[in-house]
Amino acid sequence: MSNWKPTASIETMKARAKILARVREFFSERNILEVETPLLSRHSVTDRYMKSFEVKDFMRGEGFLQTSPEYAMKRLLAAGSGSIFQICKAFRQDEVGARHNPEFTMLEWYVEGFDHYQLMEQVFQLLNTLSHKPLKLSRLSYQDVFEQYLKINPFKVTVPQLAELSGDLLGDLPEDLESDDYLALLFEDQIEPKLGQANEVCFIYGYPASQAALAKLDPESPQTACRFEVYWRGVELANGFSELTCVAEQRRRFEMDNAWRKENGLPQMSIDEHFLTALEVGLPECAGVALGLDRLIMILLELSDLTEVAAFPADRA
Repeated sequence: MSNWKPTASIETMKARAKILARVREFFSERNILEVETPLLSRHSVTDRYMKSFEVKDFMRGEGFLQTSPEYAMKRLLAAGSGSIFQICKAFRQDEVGARHNPEFTMLEWYVEGFDHYQLMEQVFQLLNTLSHKPLKLSRLSYQDVFEQYLKINPFKVTVPQLAELSGDLLGDLPEDLESDDYLALLFEDQIEPKLGQANEVCFIYGYPASQAALAKLDPESPQTACRFEVYWRGVELANGFSELTCVAEQRRRFEMDNAWRKENGLPQMSIDEHFLTALEVGLPECAGVALGLDRLIMILLELSDLTEVAAFPADRA
């Protein structure tokens, strides 16, 4: 028999709708404009570890479902939109599980004049507004948590040391991993489940510069990026930055990603020149964050699987 019914209950769908309404109210109260940008575009990300869905015959060429609305939203910022937010669908290949679905709902917003520390405070305000119980905020640096849980300094540990530690804790792994690969695997398996337990929301900041993506580097500590991630009940909820505004540096990072892709047998991605032109015109000083709404709703409703909060996950779409 066909599994035509939704995996989320109608009661959960009603609760979800109320949460989304409250999210919109939160931003309306702060005069942050709701916007919409295309889900389908000629370009996607060069990110080394992210796979986009390709769409054939889009505008007589190739197109991609967007992994995030980031590039388009920054084009709006450069055009003078002021602070903005968006609730939209995002798409990423090979992401299926209790906390992953190839299609998911993302909340992304940018606040002009904020740095990533101010944005952490606003993210916490949103979570506290949506929570049934008052929340506690904790901040730990990337280095802090590695030293606390694994007794290593992630900025000084060598690749052979990481390989040995990862083998002991995680079992057999590919032999061609780099430092950031080991650190990501160790963080996900050994640290992430311990973060933000009960009513504490944990913000991790000070990520390595090699993991900066579209974030500025910290001028007082160039080995770290002005980036944070948010964890609640052992679940990663959000990823935020003080946004990079230098077009030359952003182009260099895209080109480095594509060089890495070529060396590792992955397709090179065309660079979004619309986005880079917007940076050249001038992205205002701002901070931005992307938050997984399905995961947040799952936590707020005390559920354990995304299929319980999404009507039709990938296997029923």
